[in-house]
Amino acid sequence: MVKDLFERIQQNKGPLGKWASQAEGYYVFPKLEGELGPHMKFHGKEILNWSLNDYLGLANHPEVRKADAQAAADWGAAYPMGARMMSGHTTIHEQLQNELAEFVGKEAAYLLNFGYQGMVSTIDALVTKNDVIVYDVDSHACIIDGVRLHMGKRFTYKHNDMESIEKNLQRATKMAEETGGGILFITEGVFGMRGQQGKLKEIVALKEKYNFRLLVDDAHGFGTLGKTGAGAGEEQGCQDGIDVYFSTFAKSMASIGAFIAGDKDIIDYLKYNLRSQMFAKSLPMIQTIGALKRLEMLRTMPELKAKLWENVDALQNGLKERGFNIGDTNTCVTPVYLEGSIPEAMVMVNDLRENYGIFLSIVVYPVIPKGIILLRMIPTASHSLQDIEETLAAFEAIREKLTNGTYKQIAEANVENVE
Repeated sequence: MVKDLFERIQQNKGPLGKWASQAEGYYVFPKLEGELGPHMKFHGKEILNWSLNDYLGLANHPEVRKADAQAAADWGAAYPMGARMMSGHTTIHEQLQNELAEFVGKEAAYLLNFGYQGMVSTIDALVTKNDVIVYDVDSHACIIDGVRLHMGKRFTYKHNDMESIEKNLQRATKMAEETGGGILFITEGVFGMRGQQGKLKEIVALKEKYNFRLLVDDAHGFGTLGKTGAGAGEEQGCQDGIDVYFSTFAKSMASIGAFIAGDKDIIDYLKYNLRSQMFAKSLPMIQTIGALKRLEMLRTMPELKAKLWENVDALQNGLKERGFNIGDTNTCVTPVYLEGSIPEAMVMVNDLRENYGIFLSIVVYPVIPKGIILLRMIPTASHSLQDIEETLAAFEAIREKLTNGTYKQIAEANVENVE
């Protein structure tokens, strides 16, 4: 008997979907209003926003708004039409690629329409069924999905664990010797949930012992780390050892799109074999010209990154001084780990938003282990020290309510009312 395909879906909405009736529109798929920045509106109330990846504060910068508006006026929203390979190629796209390559210290770069699909397609293009992939168990979903396309062998290693890394490189080497393939090693410059940098310097050093190529997703590192903002590789002094460097425009660049960079022969290969770009419309001129402006500001306005890190240090030091567990983040990503259930977490976030005017991202199981609540904050150059002080005071208040059982009592009462 053939089952109805939708029967499983209708009976099991998934680990997050099962909370939809209580969570949608508030805890997930919330609707923020107003101009992008630290101060916006949610459900008609003013809130202090810690959930935008707008690290350098470019999203609503007047120079950026002006450049975007002028590009729209000059070119419209559609130009250029068609895929890059067929009819969507321009000198502006080439200019942006050349400037990005120079900025991250690589021979060449290639634009991607989106970060997520770009990473999936890059992995797919780099390996054959004979090749072996080694990647961090905490990798972003775009890496996981790219690896899923791989028809060959893959190994995961414990997060940022050098012993596990080397063990799996040994396994991969043995497997590749049998298949006649090569090894692609994938990690992140910055892990977006925990805020740790990938151990790029140590991984690059392993190239002296093992034959592999390194792909790094530096979405959160680009623009925030390194002397010039060129990312985690620059920060750790090992940019030359990264074979394919990837970053998105959706964070420090406050836009849409992404790019890959590396040796010219590899980038030339990728641009002729990346299915997500060969069969998709070119990045519109608004985003391309806008990215040029943002990159110019990133290069010429170091005060933006300086202000970002002033705020990062103030927030993270303030949390640690008050006894909060922020893990071992060494980047702008600021996680706060608390113990509690999903219902308690929902009550806590409601309290933060309604009574303290603070909006931030809540992360629970299955993204992190059961019994842990992760409150994830993204400090930006647009936040003020007053914003940080208000937030620290609010965190002390909600921790007390979590510890003394207030949130648990409210959560249990809500369940009784529903029943």
